[in-house]
Amino acid sequence: MPHQTERATRDRLIAAAADLIARSPGEDFSLRTVCTMVGVKMPTLYHFFGSKQGLVDAVIERGFDLYLRQKGSMEASGDPIQDLRNGWNAHVAFGLENPGFYTLMYGKISPGYHPKAQERPSSILRGLTRAAAEQGRLVVDPEQAAAHVLVTNIGVTLRQIILAEADPQLSDAVRDGVIATITGTSANPASPVASVLEYAIAHPEILGETETQLLISWLGRLKASC
Repeated sequence: MPHQTERATRDRLIAAAADLIARSPGEDFSLRTVCTMVGVKMPTLYHFFGSKQGLVDAVIERGFDLYLRQKGSMEASGDPIQDLRNGWNAHVAFGLENPGFYTLMYGKISPGYHPKAQERPSSILRGLTRAAAEQGRLVVDPEQAAAHVLVTNIGVTLRQIILAEADPQLSDAVRDGVIATITGTSANPASPVASVLEYAIAHPEILGETETQLLISWLGRLKASC
């Protein structure tokens, strides 16, 4: 079998498995059905993946490749908190657009099971929370902040996949609640500087990009002096 044909067959098997998983998130799927969908025999599947878990791992890896490609196309705002918001939205959008991949990437629950590919987007998330901490924008440890964002982001996305219905109002409310918690703007309403700072960052269209960056700089100095 020529190399290009082998690659195409392997890709089709991965896509078929992801499609089956998307139809019934969280449920098992049949290797024989995957082979039937692609028009190959079981030995061909085992040739590429060795086992059912090998196919599952390949689907997960492909899912993270697609996810990171999508995130990589996003333009950074230059502000770590706003990038957390944008990253949240991209995470939910990917899950709703690719439920088959997503349910394996984040919905497969087994004690001690942690796909290695999960580390790639988690590292990006921790980089943003560390940057926010360096700016004095967090009231929790950056590792804890990343955990807050990730677990709630996953939960909101899985809920929408299971219900097969997008719920942008829920997603926005939970996202803003988590951001408020890790930045202290909900727990410390007596800090108007922090509240104004985060509001300006969340709505740069109000003042304009240049003016918003100036305001962030000024309020950051005021917050540091409080």
